[in-house]
Amino acid sequence: MFDICNYYEQLVTDQLWQLKEQSEETLSPSFLMDVACIALNSLPNCYVRNLVDKGAGMTEIEHQDMREAAMKAIEQAILVVNRHPHDTREE
Repeated sequence: MFDICNYYEQLVTDQLWQLKEQSEETLSPSFLMDVACIALNSLPNCYVRNLVDKGAGMTEIEHQDMREAAMKAIEQAILVVNRHPHDTREE
């Protein structure tokens, strides 16, 4: 019906992709999805019609603040997910 998205979803997804590519250990899809969900639930909603429109309407400082908030949320989410054994999570 509508073509909208949560801007933080793109930031979290991009940062998790980089983390996966840079990690020496294998990060399972289940682990990454759990981290993404927990991180996104801790961030405010920021719905936009178009990711380009959102980026164009922000200063570089605002964008950097959002990237930092996303990374902090990911770091906290990793701590939460690591408290639970990986073999008990379903793929």
